[in-house]
Amino acid sequence: MPEKYEIDIDGEIFSVDIEEIDGEGLRATVSGTEFIVKLPEGVGSSPTPRRRSGGGGSKVKSGTVSTSIPGKIVTLEVTLGQEVIEGEVILILEAMKMQNEVTAPVSGKISSINCSEGENVEANMALVVITPNTEEGENIDES
Repeated sequence: MPEKYEIDIDGEIFSVDIEEIDGEGLRATVSGTEFIVKLPEGVGSSPTPRRRSGGGGSKVKSGTVSTSIPGKIVTLEVTLGQEVIEGEVILILEAMKMQNEVTAPVSGKISSINCSEGENVEANMALVVITPNTEEGENIDES
């Protein structure tokens, strides 16, 4: 069973599922994209990122959807102003000859779309921005 972590990369928080693969290293899944992580000889197999807290925290997740690797947008499943729920597929990205479902990291309203179907995108590019809900059915006012 994968363990869930929140990892801070250059100030952006990513939710990562990490699972140990017998003799092969770790499988890290970020926004629906899987990566195989191989550790150098002698390094323990236990990852040491900041662990997701079990509750009580009021940390707001980022609504910015990006990819850690370059690729091509195969399909864009959302439109500007559309309401999405956390985990809903918002686009399909082809990277390294694989099609990956990219899901919404938070529930909210699509406030910006910075890509289109067929477009090649760079790593860490903000593809879609979601204005997160503060409560069920309520959006944060950005005015």
